Amino acid sequence: MNRVSIIGFGRFGNMLHQLLVKGFEVDVFDIKPVNQSDVNAISLEDVLKNDTIFIAVPIRDFSGLMKDLSTKINGKKTLIDVCSVKVHPKQMMLEHLPEQIDIIATHPLFGPDSLQERGSVMTMEKVRDTHDRYEFWKAYFESQNITIEEISAEEHDIMAARSQGLTHLVGRVIDDFGTQQTNIDTVGYKALHKLVNQTCNDSWELFEDIQKYNPYTQKMIVELNESFKKIVDRLGDN
Repeated sequence: MNRVSIIGFGRFGNMLHQLLVKGFEVDVFDIKPVNQSDVNAISLEDVLKNDTIFIAVPIRDFSGLMKDLSTKINGKKTLIDVCSVKVHPKQMMLEHLPEQIDIIATHPLFGPDSLQERGSVMTMEKVRDTHDRYEFWKAYFESQNITIEEISAEEHDIMAARSQGLTHLVGRVIDDFGTQQTNIDTVGYKALHKLVNQTCNDSWELFEDIQKYNPYTQKMIVELNESFKKIVDRLGDN
């Protein structure tokens, strides 16, 4: 295996490309023109010829892409998604892809702005692996100093609702509330600035998709509102 494909070349697709070119020739397709001389941008038809295809499109576009690929992809292929939520893309791949297409569900818990700070961790689930490529890709990512956490899509989304979902929600709320740096900033206040900068550098669309497409996030938001009200009410009792 010396050639792989990426469908979707936004900020994360670009970073994924940098990770994969360390070991492979990489072909890329995006609906928008890719104007980078070091990137081999080709047609959707051609990008589907490689055995392993990474899907790095926005979550909101995932269902439509799977429907489109259902009539165009064939052979012993393996699709690897890198969505920030897992239940939705897993369901869409199982629903629309032919049975001979293998599926690996992943979530790299890092991005263009957080790779160095947070360390390298990736969740992986072997959804369908009749062509025996799962262990190969697990070993490749581990060779790039990425720690693999093997969990199901359902387990991922339950945990992510209270980690990723909460983090991005709080970052957006604080950004909307507004903060200003001062000469007497505490360590905690500086951490809030850092949180805002990290979460709000991603697009609003990504934030919205993380909240909407994780089936467990709404429960988290309700419980967070209840906790906020409880603490404020307690202050009023004194």
